[in-house]
Order: sequence, then structure tokens, then C-alpha cells
Amino acid sequence: MAAGCDSPVHKDDQLPKPAPKVDYIRKIEGRSEKIALKEAQRGEVLIAYADCYTCHTKEKRAKGPAFQAIADRYPVNDGYFELLALKIIKGGSGAWGNPVMSPHQDLTEEDARMMVKYILSLKK
Repeated sequence: MAAGCDSPVHKDDQLPKPAPKVDYIRKIEGRSEKIALKEAQRGEVLIAYADCYTCHTKEKRAKGPAFQAIADRYPVNDGYFELLALKIIKGGSGAWGNPVMSPHQDLTEEDARMMVKYILSLKK
């Protein structure tokens, strides 16, 4: 007896299976250090007076990633303070998909580092 039109077909069997979700924005493993409270507070003030909240929020993705997502992605250490401070100053794209980070060339490297320290201090 051959299977034909009389064989039961489940509705779910007819739907194409969704492609597996690929996480392109992965957490970067590495050592983490503590951030001094005064440095994080200074960074928070600098961010409040800059244009950061035009594209970012603390907890939800807007045009750019949420500060919380940035903190969750990167280790807390000098190498990433430097890398991310330069990203703030020079701008760029690709680290979080298609959005472009505008350059902030008026910031000093020290101020950008304090901003990064505040953002990374949000790590859960």
C-alpha cells in the first residue's frame, strides 16, 4: 500500500522551518577589572552633556546599541577602554551591524575613556 493523498499530513509539517538565529554580536571573553566609582560617575556626567543619547539609551537598542549591551559584550580592562575610546573619537561601523558611529573629534582621549568606563561599569 503506497502512501498517497489519504496519508495524514500535519499542518506543522507543511511549514518551512525557520532558519536558526545567528548571533553576530557575541560577547568577547577576557579579564575584567574593577572601575573606580569616581571614574564611572565622571563618565556618566560627560555622557549626559554629550550627544550620546541621540543614538543610544541605557537599556534598549535605539539607532545604536544600548549601553547595557556594550557593557555585556566587552571585558572591563585597559585594552578595551582604549579601543572603545578611540571608536568614540574616530567613529566607525560594523561592530554592531550597519549603524554608523559618528566621530566625536572634539573629545579628549581621557574624556572618552571616562565615558567608556561608565558604560562598562553597567556590566551585569
